[in-house]
Formats: sequence, C-alpha cells, structure tokens
Amino acid sequence: MQDAKQLTVNAIRVLSAEAIQKANSGHPGLPLGAAPIGYAAFTNMTFNPKDTAFDNRDRFVLSAGHGSMLDYALYYLFGFGLTKEDIMNFRQLGSKTAGHPEYGVCPGVETSTGPLGQGIANAVGMAIAEDYLATKFNKEGFPIVDHYTIALCGDGCMQEGIENEAASLAGALKLGKLIVLYDDNDITIEGNTDITFTENVGKRHEAMGWQVINVKDANDLGALNRAIKKAKAEKEKPSLIIIKSEIGYGSHLVGKASCHGAPLGEEGVQTLKDNLGWTSAPFEVPEEVFKHCKKFGAKGRKAQRAWKEMFKAYSEQYPELAKEYVAWKKKELPDLKAIEELWQFEKDDASRGYSNTVLNKLAKYIPSLIGGSADLGPANKSTMKGRGDYLPNDKTGSNMHFGIREHAMAAIINGMYLHGGLIPYCATFAVFSDYMKNAMRMSALMELPVIYILSHDSIGVGEDGPTHQPIEHLAGLRAMPNMKVYRPADGRETTASWIDAITGKEPSCIVVSRQTLPMLDGTGDKAFKGGYILCDSTKKTPDAILIATGSEVNLAVSAKKVLGEQGIDVRVVSMPCVEVFEKQCEKYKESVLPNAVRKRVAIEAGSPMCWYKYVGMDGKIIGMETFGESAPAGKLFAKYGFTVDNVVNAVNELVK
Repeated sequence: MQDAKQLTVNAIRVLSAEAIQKANSGHPGLPLGAAPIGYAAFTNMTFNPKDTAFDNRDRFVLSAGHGSMLDYALYYLFGFGLTKEDIMNFRQLGSKTAGHPEYGVCPGVETSTGPLGQGIANAVGMAIAEDYLATKFNKEGFPIVDHYTIALCGDGCMQEGIENEAASLAGALKLGKLIVLYDDNDITIEGNTDITFTENVGKRHEAMGWQVINVKDANDLGALNRAIKKAKAEKEKPSLIIIKSEIGYGSHLVGKASCHGAPLGEEGVQTLKDNLGWTSAPFEVPEEVFKHCKKFGAKGRKAQRAWKEMFKAYSEQYPELAKEYVAWKKKELPDLKAIEELWQFEKDDASRGYSNTVLNKLAKYIPSLIGGSADLGPANKSTMKGRGDYLPNDKTGSNMHFGIREHAMAAIINGMYLHGGLIPYCATFAVFSDYMKNAMRMSALMELPVIYILSHDSIGVGEDGPTHQPIEHLAGLRAMPNMKVYRPADGRETTASWIDAITGKEPSCIVVSRQTLPMLDGTGDKAFKGGYILCDSTKKTPDAILIATGSEVNLAVSAKKVLGEQGIDVRVVSMPCVEVFEKQCEKYKESVLPNAVRKRVAIEAGSPMCWYKYVGMDGKIIGMETFGESAPAGKLFAKYGFTVDNVVNAVNELVK
C-alpha cells in the first residue's frame, strides 16, 4: 500500500506520461525521473494556489522547460486551477498547458521557460529582487519580503554558458535565498552526457561561492527534504542540490535517451502503470492525492493571512514605507510627460549623454528604478548618480554591476521584473545585443516592459572598428514581435523614448549614439507617435520625403535646407520608433507619409532592410550594405554616403 506521498509522486508520473501520449508529443523522461524532486520542492514551499500573486510566496522556476508536464501535474494536483481537461489538452491549440511553460497562460507559472539556462538566470533575477526589496523594506520584527526562489534544472541547463554567468553573479552577490535543484540524470538528446560533459559541476559551483549538497537518490524523499532544509538554513550562499535521478523512471526506457523527447507509446504507458502499481483509469487520480496536496495550499493560505496581519501592523508603525512598498508593487508613477525638467537640456550631447541625463532625472521620481551595465557603465552612461551600488556586502544601492555577462544580464532583469516591485534596466553596446538576443526575445514573448540601453549605435563608434559597429542589429531587433526599438535624434526624443519605455507594456531598446547630436527645432512630445513631421514642406504635397532616425535626422534637416535652395521642397520625418508609429491610426500615418508622395529617401546608418516598406520601389535608402571599418567616425560617415551631398543627390535623382 503506497502512502500519500508516494502516491502523489506516482500521480505526477502517470499524468505526465498520459498527457504526452495523448498529445503524441512531449518529453516524458524528465517528469518521470524528477517527479519526487518537484514534489519535494512544492511541499517545502510557501504558496497560495488560490492567490498565485501572493507577494511573499516562494517562486518556483522549471528551468528545464521541456519537462513542462511536471509543472502542469504539480499545478493540477496542488490546486492552482488547472482541470483534468487542461491536462488532457496538453500541447493543443489554445490550451493553458503549452509545450513549454508560458507566463500569463498557465496559473502558477512564474516565467516562460524552454531555452535552456534562461530559467536559472530568471531565478537569479528573482532572488536579486527579493534581496534588494528585503533590504529596502524589512524592519526588525517585520520581514515583509522573506521568501525563496527555487529553480529546477537538468544537464542541459548546466551545459549552457548563461547558467555559468548567472551562477557566477549569484555567488558573488551572496544570494542565500536562491536554491537550484539539479536533476542529474546524465542524459541529453544525443545520449549519455559523458560524450561532452565531464566536468565536476559541484566543484565549479563551490568555486563560484555556492553551497553544494548532494542527494544520491531522487526517490529518497527524506533526503530531498533534508537537503532543501539545509539549503534554506544557509543565508550567505546560494545552494545547489545535485540529485542523482534516472530519466524515464518506471518506464521500459528508464535510463535511455530515447525517452527524453518522445511519447512512451500506449504499451509503454501501461508498462509504467504496472511498474508503479497504478490502477486508476486514464487521467483519474485518487482522491487521497488531492486531499494530501490540499494541506500545503491551506498552509500557504494561513501564511498569507499571517503576512497580511503583519503588513497591517507594519503599516501602522512604518506608514511611509508601507505606502512606498504598495506603490512599488503597483508600479505607481507620476505623470512623467508633464514634468518639464525631463524635456530640458543644458547643452548638445551624444544621445548616450542625453539618456544619462534623462535617467538621472527620472531616478528622482521613480525610486523603484534599478539597473546597470555589463561592465560598460562609464561608456554607455547607465549609472544613476547618488543612488549607490548594489554590492555583496551592501544591498542598499540601485546601481547594479553585472560584470561582463551580457547573456545572463538580460535574463536576470527579466527575472527581476517578474518578481514584481522593481523597474529594471540594463545596458551594453548595441553590437553586443547579439549576446542578449534570446533573453530579449523572452522579454518580448512575455511582454515584460524591461528597458535595454544599447549605446554606440552605428559606424559612429569609429576607431573601434567593425567588431563594435552594429549594422544589422536595428533591423534584427525591429523584426522581433512586441519589442519597441527607439533611436532618438536628440535630447527631447530621448526623453520621449524613456517615458514611453517606462510606462509601456512591452520591452524597449533605447539605442543611443557615441557622437554628439545637436538639439533640433521641433522635437518633443510628438515623438510619442513613433514617427512625425519634424520639418514640413511649404507645399500641400511635398516634392519628396526624407525619413531618418538618430544621428541621421540632423543630416536630413541639413539636406532639406540645401534642397530648398535648389527649389526642391521636401518634408523631413523623424522616425524614432517604427513599432510605435505602426500602432497609430491609418489617418495619422497617411498624414505623415501620404501615399501620393512616392519619392522618398530613408536614411539610417544601419541595414536598409526595414526601410523598404516606407520607400517602396520608387524610393531610395541610404544605409549600410557592408560592415564598417576602423577609422574616425566622420571619415566613415563620409565614405559610406552619410553626407548632405549624397542625400541631396539621392533626392535629385528621384525628383528630376
């Protein structure tokens, strides 16, 4: 006779195998082997399945997202609102139980996972947020922010470079509330891990400042519980619990790579049930299991009630802090557009300088702003003055130092935002957005309004040469759904970019220059439209339209003056954000770019790919078709055609 614990573990296994078989698609190996790990995690966590947004809940991240049925079985059995039908609709169109866990789709899922290593880096971000908020708001006797982040990963996550970057930072920052459960089954898609992966993972993490705990058998629930308790007791170091398991446990394919990513087959599912002593009908679970799991939800509800009582007392004793905590959690902001100083600049500057000016002004009004750079703060101007640094032994500052870890940095700020209570940003050179691209894609997929400052935006980088001069990057970022890409022309456009990024509901890239850009007449809040008429023609129908972004807007304005002397009357359109412009009504877009004017020239020191839509077959694009070179910026702009003469000639070729 199985006790309730073992019965629950086996219910996870059987439900996973049945759902995957019904879908004829999925990854049964991990849920079968890691079922007791997932069970141990949930039974050692604080959560309220009836209120998945409970502030002080423990966070659970399935970094090995291909094992999603483990997630769904846990959420179903522990009462998070999934139904038997949801389990049966695994991987089907419109289902809550997608192929990989999706944030905002399945109740309880804290972050979308699947790309290996991203989940662990998200978990590091969540742990940073917990740590920072605890430092800010906790008072003696009032641990308002006091919870754990628990991530479950496999051999695949451990092989990804992003895991090492994130783990290295977590160790350096002494994130004692972070616990990683490593399902060590020695199997990946191509076979046993010893063909490529022979390092000592535990020693590696010890060297990075982690506590490492070993559990010899994943099926030993007592050992798992003791390991998690030991991890919770360690306050200075994050903990890695290495758990030896067998992929596909209980099935005829136990220990084999063939059960990693394919259904077991009808006979295989029956064999699994026979081996586990499972007699319930398909997708049926004994009531004893639900009754057992319900206890942990009740425990969490009790903890939430106690937390609410504590917060009530906290509000009475520390009313200003309590008010600020609520404001941070709700992302309450002043009317940023109405703050005049945000639009004022003392001198011409590079747009990276304008960005820093705006950031520091915003920091006065938004105390929940937190962020930093991948060791490039002085270069991309991403530091908030007077806000201090977030450091291993001083967690009070809000300037972060991510180290040279772009891959992890972007995923970490996703986790910080997902935790709640913070508005995070990060910064690097635009060319290094390639390192961050997968995490940026996850930001866009989850629609997280995090902010990416990408400096050194073009061949204007100059002498550093083609390795540091972004060419295709703007086009690549613009191709990403739900990502807003701003390339402001001056200070006021930079202000609009920042305000829209902070108040928006999607991630944003603010792409800024190294070289000085003059303040332009006519810029301002019109930039909130994404594209607008900066300098208009005196004619009802312009002779031609110049469309430009960033540093090339001033070039277009200068070319307009020369063209006017030649009797050619053009309109200059500044297009700081294509994505925002595309969201405007058709009437507005027609007013800026009338269909009747086919003679158009787009100017941007990057790939021309995204501009064909606006110039059509009748227009021209002055862009970059090759990589740049190492030379002073001015010489490069001249060589590649970013000159007044070249713009004027391009218009003349269209008009005459």
